[in-house]
Amino acid sequence: MANEDKSSRYHRLRRQASLLGTVWQVVFLLALMVTGGSAAIRSMAVSGADGALAPAVVLYVLTLALLCEVVRLPLAFYQGVVLERRYGLSKDTTARWWADHARAAVVGLAALVAASLAVVGLLEWSPEGWWVAAAVCFTTGLVLIAQFAPVVLLPIFDAVKPLENPALQARLLALASRAGTPALGVFEWQVGHRTRKANAALVGIGRTRRILVSDTLLAGQSGDEIEAILAHELAHHVYGDLWTAILVEAALVVLGFYFADVLLTASAGRFGLERKADIAGLPLLALAAGGASLALMPLAHAVSRAHERRADRYALDMTQNPAAFISAVKRLAATNLAEERPSPLVEFLFHTHPSIASRIDAARRRGA
Repeated sequence: MANEDKSSRYHRLRRQASLLGTVWQVVFLLALMVTGGSAAIRSMAVSGADGALAPAVVLYVLTLALLCEVVRLPLAFYQGVVLERRYGLSKDTTARWWADHARAAVVGLAALVAASLAVVGLLEWSPEGWWVAAAVCFTTGLVLIAQFAPVVLLPIFDAVKPLENPALQARLLALASRAGTPALGVFEWQVGHRTRKANAALVGIGRTRRILVSDTLLAGQSGDEIEAILAHELAHHVYGDLWTAILVEAALVVLGFYFADVLLTASAGRFGLERKADIAGLPLLALAAGGASLALMPLAHAVSRAHERRADRYALDMTQNPAAFISAVKRLAATNLAEERPSPLVEFLFHTHPSIASRIDAARRRGA
């Protein structure tokens, strides 16, 4: 470990915290199930709701979410505040981090309550085929999130305003038009008050598609470099990578709900679960979804890395400016503290992008 560079140490500590958090959550949920704690929470929720199903689901989910938040909060603070400050990436105040965390928790809780009501309703409606209907509903939700997140969710966390640089705006819109992916506009994504990290994105589908350029990127990159970065992002829309990602997520959803059905069927009558549709079995859904995600994560990451390599090639062909592309990647890596040369195993298991070194080497070969 003594020869590790700063970025490698940073990412190693983040991975360790993430893995520890995952293990801790799994242990907590399993303990709730096998000790009968989940059934006890269910009983309290049903009593508090006077036996009405929907209010009981809401009370149960609120209680479970509060307990899970208490369990995960120390590691969330460590990852979001301690590590980011230690490595010079955060500009956030502690109070602002708590406010952002609270907003995320409220949004997440609302989604969790809605999802739980849907799942319990489907279990009551069709104990045998519920998981198929649930997979269809959740996959539809993924498409809606992809379309409306830039309009509905993003403004909750970060301010977005039209880019106040007419020349750069025209340049980026022209690039999007040439790629056959016209955008609604170019917007400045204001994140500089909380982080030094920089990014750009083409978000949304159809009429909600828009170009986002962070204020940190505008401050640290030239017009040529920003154009190269955007060309890379455009490639994901040109090749339909968003839809491929949704298909991968849909596969995870189907697998997760199938595993959940198996677990619920096997657990009915045990651990205090009165029947398959018992709301006390909801932790099993979380465990099944997490298990499916972990099982397919290396495959999903391999698909993502292939998409990223193709997007790099597209950006180089589109801009015909390998020097700008290489300098943009180098600046982003330095700003975001990206790992330049992770080990093959780390890249295989955890990285959605090829290593910085391999991207630069590929760009040099293509520009030669």
